[in-house]
Amino acid sequence: MVDAPVTDQRPPVIFLMGPTASGKTDLAIELCKTLPCDIISVDSSQVYRSMDVGTAKPEPEVLRESPHRLIDICDPADAYSVGEFLRDARREIDAISAAGRIPLLVGGTMLYFKALREGIADLPPANEKIRGEIEQQAADNGWPFVHALLAEVDPEGAAAIHPNHSQRISRALEVYRVSGLPLTQLIEQQLEKGCGVAPLEKDYRIVQLGLIPTDRAALHQRIEQRFEMMLNQGFVDEVKALRQRGDLTTDLPAVRAVGYRQIWAYLDDECSYDEMRARGVAATRQLAKRQLTWLRGWTDLHRLELSFTAGDGAQSDDNILSKALEILRSSAVYNNAGE
Repeated sequence: MVDAPVTDQRPPVIFLMGPTASGKTDLAIELCKTLPCDIISVDSSQVYRSMDVGTAKPEPEVLRESPHRLIDICDPADAYSVGEFLRDARREIDAISAAGRIPLLVGGTMLYFKALREGIADLPPANEKIRGEIEQQAADNGWPFVHALLAEVDPEGAAAIHPNHSQRISRALEVYRVSGLPLTQLIEQQLEKGCGVAPLEKDYRIVQLGLIPTDRAALHQRIEQRFEMMLNQGFVDEVKALRQRGDLTTDLPAVRAVGYRQIWAYLDDECSYDEMRARGVAATRQLAKRQLTWLRGWTDLHRLELSFTAGDGAQSDDNILSKALEILRSSAVYNNAGE
């Protein structure tokens, strides 16, 4: 294939997205062997220290060979916001690009990717009184009820949030009650005024790759096998160590991460070990479903469809790397001389 001419002088940035357990990290590491890429993690759980097994962080030897930025930057007692991610990611993107290399953003936190691509407004600061009122409504009636309240005032915003995603529901409703404007409308107004964080594409040319499993049942099997492997690798002991700190609760985003909250409930004697395992697998499958829903509506996405071998769940498409490289070559990210 003839290499595409470089008509866009903005430096490139690669987004590599996909559902959990789809092999994003493996592909990213292979890309780094061919291209001058530096990896930036786009994962809302891998930012936390002491949360290694359950977040599927790469092994230390892998990180030595292919360092991942934005891993282990936050204590589990702290909440890490989208705004903080944008600040940190933009700093790393600028530094990598200034060094003449290509930022490769890899992960499954689709909200982070969306905020990077589209920008985000300066929003009202947290209002503890209103937040407390919202949490009390949730305690009395459940988060789906609060989600319905949000849908009455911000139907577009509510449609993009799962009815049980408490943190995002709470923040969106809080912003409305503080400002009198739906979150989506407020963001649009702020960005029009030049406030907040500008879209990344203003300064960079983004090439987006999406790993899309073709067999949902095979992906579910792979998820179950990986969760079982995490349990065998000490996932329960990892959560025990977090509990023993004494300063962490189930209200924190870190503890609410998939797998962690199910094991926490098991350690609180709320369910049996087998029930915990089943709940953890189910929650991970739901996460993968939400990620794939995001990707179905994602614009300008280069789809990398992959299959998994029945039985062991291993990736069977040996050409996935070459397909990714072909897309990047046709997008003028690199040429044959760079191989």
